[in-house]
Amino acid sequence: MTAAPDHAPTITGLSTWQRMQRHLPLLLVPLLVVVGYLAIPATSSWLTLTVSGLAMGMMIFIMASGLTLVFGLMDVINFGHGAFISVGAFVGVSILLALGSLTGAPSLALNIAAVLVAVAGAMAATAVMGWIFERVIVKPVYGAHLKQILVTMGGLIIVEQLILIVWGPDEIFFSRPEMLKGAITFAGAAIEKYRLLAVGFGLVLFLAMIWVLRSTKIGLIVRAGVQNGEMVEALGYRLRIVFVAVFIAGSALAGLGGVMWALYQEVITAHMGQEMMVLVFIVVIIGGLGSVEGCFIGALLVGLLQNYVGFIEPKVALISNIGLLVLILMWRPQGMLPVVKAK
Repeated sequence: MTAAPDHAPTITGLSTWQRMQRHLPLLLVPLLVVVGYLAIPATSSWLTLTVSGLAMGMMIFIMASGLTLVFGLMDVINFGHGAFISVGAFVGVSILLALGSLTGAPSLALNIAAVLVAVAGAMAATAVMGWIFERVIVKPVYGAHLKQILVTMGGLIIVEQLILIVWGPDEIFFSRPEMLKGAITFAGAAIEKYRLLAVGFGLVLFLAMIWVLRSTKIGLIVRAGVQNGEMVEALGYRLRIVFVAVFIAGSALAGLGGVMWALYQEVITAHMGQEMMVLVFIVVIIGGLGSVEGCFIGALLVGLLQNYVGFIEPKVALISNIGLLVLILMWRPQGMLPVVKAK
């Protein structure tokens, strides 16, 4: 058997140059980090801002990853995703406040245990809420994007009002667990302990999601369903059940992100999820609808850019993410790493 010529397309139908172009977005995060290093005079300030930006990006990724999977697989524009973020934050913080003996103990193990219990409670609550939301609100409007926007936005407003009834209209301030307060000093930079935890947690979650999607049967079905749902159903799989499972998982991830963001801000409000949806949608769009890897890169870009620009020119930080959205879409209208669907 003769070897294929050098210029022949690869198995996926893409030439070597096309494959290189497709992976160019992977260089954007390290490139932005280098640009930030050159633009910020003090190395200690750059290091602090970089860790802060990565932590912020990881938390945005956690909130956005569920939404990008839901859109990619189910073709559902869910503005109610912000409701899951808010509910997750309120449930998680309520559990943390109830576990005051653990959060106030000078023990990292006990503090982490309290956070994990709060995360588990928030994810369970938002998973159940997601199942009800899909059954009652989303299911009747499959395939109708305009109706999806209207009814899911209505669902978001209703949930926010229910939060006000249950937890009251006032902002709730709280403190992080004892051993997650304060900062450590490294290379002259003060780095908050919680932000380091958020970076590590977000990275582990990303790797776990990639492993599930690439190395398990359910992940294969989900990815195949995103690319060619009709073929998956023709093979005998009940894609409808996968739809519901992905929606529930996406809702649970939003609840997890809500808890993480609440601990980041140390204050929660009924409207916090709605406020975060701007950044979440920016990340989902620039990453490429349905792409977890693109969502991850987009979230890190948003977090780093906002911290760098906020330090250099605070007024410009308000529009930096919109500028990023415009530039990425001018370069790649389908997003950085779009999922290629079968025609």
